[in-house]
Amino acid sequence: MNLRDLEYVLAVMETGHFGRAAEACHVSQPTLSGQIRKLEDELGVTLFERGRGGARPTDTGRAVAEQA
Repeated sequence: MNLRDLEYVLAVMETGHFGRAAEACHVSQPTLSGQIRKLEDELGVTLFERGRGGARPTDTGRAVAEQA
């Protein structure tokens, strides 16, 4: 885990959407999604519930964002 990963998590929390979070972080959506997926794999948890309507944080995702 690094600061960039936490920045991405916070951006998704704030925007509720991976695409808008990627724009805010000045990266492509696949880059942001891939980094968050790697972080989830590293931590062994799911941080966001993904769907057509956007991304909703899980309880664990909220806890990680609060610590960030």
